[in-house]
Amino acid sequence: MLRCVSCSFTRHFIPVSNGCQLWTLACGGAGSRGKTPLVLLHGFGGGVGLWVQNLDALSRGRPVFAVDLLGFGQSSRPHFSKDPRRAEDQFVEAVEQWRAKVGLESMILLGHNLGGYLAVSYSIRHPGRVKHVILVEPWGFPERPDSSEADRPVPVWIKALGAVFSPFNPLAGLRLVGPLGPSLVQTFRPDLRRKFTSMFTDNTVSEYIYHLNVQTPSGEAAFKSMRGEYGWAKRPMLQRIHRLRPDVPLTVVYGSRSSIDCDAGGALKELRPYSHVEIMTIRGAGHYVFADQPEDFNQRVSQVCETVD
Repeated sequence: MLRCVSCSFTRHFIPVSNGCQLWTLACGGAGSRGKTPLVLLHGFGGGVGLWVQNLDALSRGRPVFAVDLLGFGQSSRPHFSKDPRRAEDQFVEAVEQWRAKVGLESMILLGHNLGGYLAVSYSIRHPGRVKHVILVEPWGFPERPDSSEADRPVPVWIKALGAVFSPFNPLAGLRLVGPLGPSLVQTFRPDLRRKFTSMFTDNTVSEYIYHLNVQTPSGEAAFKSMRGEYGWAKRPMLQRIHRLRPDVPLTVVYGSRSSIDCDAGGALKELRPYSHVEIMTIRGAGHYVFADQPEDFNQRVSQVCETVD
């Protein structure tokens, strides 16, 4: 699915602990040597292929690595703990073992959705390895409203999450329909094809999404353990953000047309008054900011990276 025009492009399985491997794409242009690498962590149900419109542009100025999280994509699918803290630790330690194996001294860590949550979790544990954290429409930051607010109308974005997060693993229905899965993706998410029309005119993207998620629900099961009713995180990141070293800069990127609550960005600024916290909104973009408005996204992210070196 991936095509890099101006960069040298390699793909590898990188071994981590317990016989597991993380599927990795590495991309770097002629002018990228000596610069801090940018590491991309996808969101729930995603994979490295979703960065197809970003790798070329982002790698012109520095090495870029896109990683399939443990339990997702083409990476190994081990058994995860049902304890939310331990499941999170498994994700994070796999990233650290990957970093050590690849030989990165430090990195700029960019995460979308679940990847953003794990990027901050990693940075709390290994702050010396992270020069900047870029959160793209991150999941799992706000706390669930307390019961005293139960009479308030439930926001549309929370209802949408509740519809997705059933008592079953979130993507169980996709596996249940078997070979009809790609058609199901096309029917319920026709926008996915539109997001990538500059690269593909066929059903490549919907088929890719299907094959990513029809496999053993490993990371998916871990995510189920980490979220509660309506998709709220059982261990909200805002409760722990004080543990992130003050000198680790944060940039939060939202899409102007996203249904995801963006209040977490403002909360991060309030909770880190003496740290760098920048909030960016990309016009015309939804939750998949990097695919909806790739040129604007690539330019903004490249500018953030240039502040590092």
